[in-house]
Amino acid sequence: MIGLISATAAGSAGARRVASAWPGRTRVYEGPVGDAVRRAFAECEQLVCFLATGAVVRLVAPLLRDKASDPGIVCVDEGGRYAVSLVGGHAGGANELARAVGELLGAEPVVTTATDSVGMPGLDTLGFPAEGDVAGVSRAMLDGEPVALHAESVWPLPSLPGLSAVPAAGSAYAVRVTDRAVEPAEREVVLRPPSLVVGVGASKGAPVEEVLGLVEDALRDAGLSARSVGELATVDAKAGEPGILGAAERLGVPLVTYTAEELAAVDVPNPSDAPLAAVGTPSVAEAAALVRGGELLVPKRKSAARPAMATCAVVRRPARGRLAVVGLGPGARDLLTPRAKDELRRASVLVGLDQYVDQIRDLLRPGTRVLESGLGAEEERARTAVAEARRGHAVALIGSGDAGVYAMASPALAEASDDIDVVGVPGVTAALAAGAILGAPLGHDHVSISLSDLHTPWEVIERRVRAAAEADIVVTFYNPRSRGRDWQLPKALALLGEHREPATPVGVVRNASRPDESSRVTTLAGLDPTTVDMMTVVTVGNTATREIAGRMVTPRGYRWQEEPE
Repeated sequence: MIGLISATAAGSAGARRVASAWPGRTRVYEGPVGDAVRRAFAECEQLVCFLATGAVVRLVAPLLRDKASDPGIVCVDEGGRYAVSLVGGHAGGANELARAVGELLGAEPVVTTATDSVGMPGLDTLGFPAEGDVAGVSRAMLDGEPVALHAESVWPLPSLPGLSAVPAAGSAYAVRVTDRAVEPAEREVVLRPPSLVVGVGASKGAPVEEVLGLVEDALRDAGLSARSVGELATVDAKAGEPGILGAAERLGVPLVTYTAEELAAVDVPNPSDAPLAAVGTPSVAEAAALVRGGELLVPKRKSAARPAMATCAVVRRPARGRLAVVGLGPGARDLLTPRAKDELRRASVLVGLDQYVDQIRDLLRPGTRVLESGLGAEEERARTAVAEARRGHAVALIGSGDAGVYAMASPALAEASDDIDVVGVPGVTAALAAGAILGAPLGHDHVSISLSDLHTPWEVIERRVRAAAEADIVVTFYNPRSRGRDWQLPKALALLGEHREPATPVGVVRNASRPDESSRVTTLAGLDPTTVDMMTVVTVGNTATREIAGRMVTPRGYRWQEEPE
């Protein structure tokens, strides 16, 4: 919950704007400001104070305990010009809250955290629980000192300056990635990857204390950290068992369930007749932990209660790399989505076409490894990206427009299997960018067709063009013409001309959204194919498309728009 506190009419207006935009996430605190701040501090995870920063400092100073538990606090001036991350920038989420509030109110976010100021991700913002000397090791990175990386397995970390798996002589600082229950050494940060899966079984009515106690004892006896538990797993017949649900909630991890048939197919060292009779599988705890593979660290063990009502087993799964397939949009920086920017900064490895890499090179964090290649190497780039992800890295594979439209997502996903995490980041396609420039040519059904026959036989392309022509669908042609392919576009236009009038509007956009963008609206009969190249998108209207005030418009075609008889 986000507490909203204000003292004046102007501040109250800002608080109301935030409350109306985020219903259910916010609570407005009324009354004397000091009392409101104290109540919100005790009851909320974050605070937005529409007050002077000095006033908020004096009010919250006596309340602060430690950065791991203090709420994140953002101050907004009464003019709504700035959103200042004051307390809990990382742990309390105040930095992100300042950016979100700033976007909502049109205010400039002010973030002074050292790592954020220089574009370095904070060690406590990597998605893994962090323990130890976070401030000291971060400061060493900022100062350019070498930091040793001790990773028992490779997990997808972003590029971090100075961090090296081959530490320089005399490295005084270190980052350790481990799921073992070790205490951080001096000048060391321990990151806890979500590598452990705990399979659990329970009799009906098993108390949460018994289930949770069993899990905690198993982890402690095996020398494993509870902060590296990524999930609890069980059979779906136990999905609603309060003891299992409560244990997952207290551990702060999701509960994942599998069918009895899925679990029965898993080879386990300790099968039993009891679960077979009860839920249809000879193993619940071990099978649920092992169903997706991994190393069995703790075989099935029972709780100490008499009779025992819970069982558990612990498996260490191998590290999973991360592949983000990122659409860069048509070229303009303001059409690159915030999510795409986040993924570029999150990556430790970037794979892409050299000219696309040049577009976004300045957005990469220092030390990001860039693997670039030229035109025609799409399949090689896809294989490279997947291979890097399989090695446990955080990889961004980039493509123009939307990476899933005539771009890198298809070859990459054809190469990838379920041993890596894959994230798709949509982008503004060339068809959409060109459509916005032309007007509204895609207002009704439309189709995109690539005229490149390098990978698709012309016979297939022609059949698709004929189908679109006969169906009276607006067509956007990608890859319309190159030096070596100069006849396909005239042929496609002729096929459309068999079903559409010569005066049918046609939009031609070259380098949509880029500095040298050009566009024009012509007709099916008037288009000169020799003016088109590979940087051009050609959109041919349907029989209802009209040119209105120099713009292409395709009506939506609802019946209520028809003229009365």
